[in-house]
Amino acid sequence: MASDVESPTISFPAKNVKYSGEIDAVQQPLLENNKSTECEEFSVVSAILPFLFPAFGGLLYGYDIGATSSATLLIQSATLSGVSWYNLSSVQVGLITSGSLYGALIGSILAYTVADFLGRRRELGLSSVMYFVGATVTAFAPTFVVLVIGRVVYGIGIGLAMHAAPMYIAETAPSQIRGQLISLKEFFIVLGMLVGYVGGSLLVDTVGGWRYMYGLSTPISLVMGFGMYWLPSSPRWILLRAIQGKDDVQSLRKNAIDCLCRLRGEAIIADSAPQKVDEMLSELSHMREEQEASLAEMFQGKCLKALIIGGGLVLFQQITGQPSVLYYAATIFQSAGFSAASDATKVSILLGLLKLIMTGVAVLVVDRLGRRPLLLGGVSGIAVSLFLLGSYYTYLGDIPAVAVVALLVYVGCYQLSFGPIGWLMISEIFPLRLRGRGLSIAVLINFGANALVTFAFSPLKELLGAGILFFIFGGIAILSLIFIFFIIPETKGLTLEEIEAKLL
Repeated sequence: MASDVESPTISFPAKNVKYSGEIDAVQQPLLENNKSTECEEFSVVSAILPFLFPAFGGLLYGYDIGATSSATLLIQSATLSGVSWYNLSSVQVGLITSGSLYGALIGSILAYTVADFLGRRRELGLSSVMYFVGATVTAFAPTFVVLVIGRVVYGIGIGLAMHAAPMYIAETAPSQIRGQLISLKEFFIVLGMLVGYVGGSLLVDTVGGWRYMYGLSTPISLVMGFGMYWLPSSPRWILLRAIQGKDDVQSLRKNAIDCLCRLRGEAIIADSAPQKVDEMLSELSHMREEQEASLAEMFQGKCLKALIIGGGLVLFQQITGQPSVLYYAATIFQSAGFSAASDATKVSILLGLLKLIMTGVAVLVVDRLGRRPLLLGGVSGIAVSLFLLGSYYTYLGDIPAVAVVALLVYVGCYQLSFGPIGWLMISEIFPLRLRGRGLSIAVLINFGANALVTFAFSPLKELLGAGILFFIFGGIAILSLIFIFFIIPETKGLTLEEIEAKLL
């Protein structure tokens, strides 16, 4: 490919490829600056499309949450289930509800081994296949066992999508809007939940309506799959293969240039794309020469720092009680005298709208205010709301307005902070060569903590009481504030290579 930019000099060791450009000249400015000095040029349309199709993976995840809340009610109905095995035990209902969550854990484990081999784009394509197969099997399930199998397969799609989508978006988005786009993925998750709640309310009186609820996922998964087939690969993943000696370096470099042109708009970036790709190669040249990261290396150096930051953030995201607070939503509204909201479906739609609005606010301001201010402000609100809920169930039972306000504050503050920024930070913070496996560990922590909190909530509530349990969650929120203040860095406006350099 003809270019005025000089191609990088590449040397070829026995098995590995090493970029021989000057390291210090590149690395030193990155270490000294906390802010990217140059805005990336891009076409809005070209930059949005690589976000949209991966974001459908989040939409399908959220839709499953919303649809399942109504589907489980229908499946247990003698008149509306449309099956003879409607008389389910609490354990069986739990398996239907949590089947996709356990599948997501499996998907996260699979992502650790296949992510870097497949690449971000093909992993998302595989996720769309799992979504389609899981939704189809669930919708046509003739027996309970087949239904649970379908839920687990669908969950594998969730695990793969929640791993690959933030990575693909982070690696292909211009740095100045990267935070908005990854946060917008959380917006799509919440939008999917809201669509699931609304769809459930419309089909809740239909015989066999739960089959339609789950079946509606199939066309979206097809759109996602065709979209990922059409999109280009991540240029950074391609260059990672060049650094590791996976293929001919010059052909990979040309491929990365072509992909970058498609992602930014060829008319805008065609002249500068070769130089930008060479800069990425130069910035990646300090990586060690092993072709693949070992498990031990995941807990050393920069990756250990990234695991502490990302893993700690998604752990606190769950153990501050997010699943548990929403569990009490219908009860709180009913106790406050909102008779129309006593129906769980209507309450879910109301909270879904609030979550959507507050996530939209986070999307608009995350690249202006930064990650740390939103985390510190939002988690402070979470802590206050949890202590208010604890006080309501312990001392203020005759003032239900306190619980309603606390619930709304919790939901709003969560969607300003932990909701979008947890996924954003774990997609930004890991070094490129370790990003696939590091992110899979963080996603595994997220889903594992979610499953633990969901499982432990009922027995802990029975043992301690709701008031004490919310006070404990409030104390954990205070600890998370301390963690954020001292551990979480600001990544606003930095390229992924600059973020990696900050961890040195």
